[in-house]
Amino acid sequence: MKLFQETIQLTERKRGFHLITSEVLNALPQLREIKTGMCQVFIQHTSASLTINENADPTVRKDFETYFNKAAPENDPDYLHDDEGPDDMPAHLKASLLGCSVSIPIRNGRLALGTWQGIYLCEHRNYGHRRNLVITAWGE
Repeated sequence: MKLFQETIQLTERKRGFHLITSEVLNALPQLREIKTGMCQVFIQHTSASLTINENADPTVRKDFETYFNKAAPENDPDYLHDDEGPDDMPAHLKASLLGCSVSIPIRNGRLALGTWQGIYLCEHRNYGHRRNLVITAWGE
């Protein structure tokens, strides 16, 4: 079995949902050596998340932002954790709802994503930070 792992740092991005599929692929060219396997992408942060969804229509990204802002609004007087501002606790809630990792099958040296699927960095802070990803691929 082959096992590869890389850690990358994404550039700062504004709040929103950003396609990062190409950055993940560029970080791990050894993926081409795996015929059948798995790739896990893990984000090392608690106020940003990862998900897989529509990769073509940019309105999907805007609608994601709208939905999550309604689900976890800023300035809720019931939140206790606001050390870094009004977006602090909502960012943690959004990250918990979406999750810190995605797993994608590898088939014939490529991610087996569907035609309209892409990997998103979900930046939940008003002022994005550099985000670290650990990308691990394994298989035969």
